[in-house]
This record gives sequence, structure tokens and C-alpha cells, in this order.
Amino acid sequence: MRVVFVHGACVRDGSWWWHRAAAALAEHGIGSVAPALPSCGEGDRPAGLRGPGLLEDVAAVRAVLDEKDEPAVVVAHSYGGIVAAEAAAGAGAVRHLVLVSSYLPEPGESLSTFGADTPPPYLSFDPDGGTFTARPEQFTETFAQDCPPDVARRAASLLVPQTLAVTQQPVRAAAWHSLPTTYVVCTQDRGTPVAAQREFARRADDVVEVAAGHHPFLSRPQTVADVLTSLL
Repeated sequence: MRVVFVHGACVRDGSWWWHRAAAALAEHGIGSVAPALPSCGEGDRPAGLRGPGLLEDVAAVRAVLDEKDEPAVVVAHSYGGIVAAEAAAGAGAVRHLVLVSSYLPEPGESLSTFGADTPPPYLSFDPDGGTFTARPEQFTETFAQDCPPDVARRAASLLVPQTLAVTQQPVRAAAWHSLPTTYVVCTQDRGTPVAAQREFARRADDVVEVAAGHHPFLSRPQTVADVLTSLL
């Protein structure tokens, strides 16, 4: 069994975001991988007006899911839930879907479906350049307030512009309709409201609540690893 981690919006280097929980899983002999998301500039094209979007992100994750027959658990974080909803649909190796403070869309829904009328203050939008990003000066307080200081600093250094079009592009499939799905609610999350998380969690088969901020795999990696090993 392996874990495939799909990172959230406006960041790069999924393996780093996942590394603390991955180390805890490795102690149980469980391997993991974190595909690069092209819309975050993690491919051969930069994010922007002509940059890669949701379709490319879905294709990148699906390629990793299809490269091995080894059974997999897909762990999607935040925006990663949009990607995983489509990428994991029909993927024969996937046995379970885990959403961490994540969007859980129906076919036809997109990030904008769940957005507020007023853009959140911790995001910055550049319509002319076709990108959006998280504001570094608000990142730690909003998304990493419960992480060790050195971890929070490193996390903030990995913020990147992402192709703005992904906010409008709808998913074409919803893997959670056909896969066992667990939703991890992060009760101290200051980015994704707890009420919104619990609403998404109503679509899942099982719900686990964790007293953590937006990135529990950084702030409480053993807790996340325990949730995952309980599924294997």
C-alpha cells in the first residue's frame, strides 16, 4: 500500500509539505509520493494566462496513480480535493480517498462554487497576469499558526503563483461517489472555516476531527499518520 498526496493551492514541492507525516508512515513500511501540480508552475510551463490548469493537474496525478498496480490511498489537501475528485475516479489502484480540510466537489463544481462574494484577505489576485497566490505576510497566522516556527518559515518560502483559471474550471467526475472516503476536519483551521469543512464532510463516509490548523501533516504528523494507518 502506498499513499499519494495531492497538495493544496499556491504552493510547490508537495513532498516537503508531506514529509513529516511521510516519515511517520515509513516507520510502518508505508511509502508515499506527492505528484507535482503543473498549475502551480511545477512543470515545464509557468502559471499564468496561458499556463496549465486543472486538466493538467488531474493528468499529473492520474499518471502517478496509474504507474503502479500497488493499492493506494489518495490524501488530498485543500485545493487538492478538487484535483483528486477527478483524478482518482476510475483509477483501479485507489482503495480509499482521504480529504484534509479539503474541497469535496460534485461534477460540475469548481473552486469558485464554494468561494465567498468577497475574496479572502489572505489571497492576492493578478487578473492581468492570470495568477493568484497566498500573501506571505498573512500565511503563518492564517495557515500555519500551530506549526513549529522553523516549519512555518519554510512553508511560507514555498508559496508560488498559481494559474487563476483553476478557480473556475469544473471537475468532470467525483471519485468519492464510488470510493470509501474519510474527511479530516481541522478544527483550528483559520483558512478553511470549520463550518465549511463539516459541510463537505457530510459527503464523506467517515469523519475524523483533529485539533489542528490548515496543515495537520506538518503540525500533527503522527496524528495524520495514525488516521491513515487505521485505513490500511
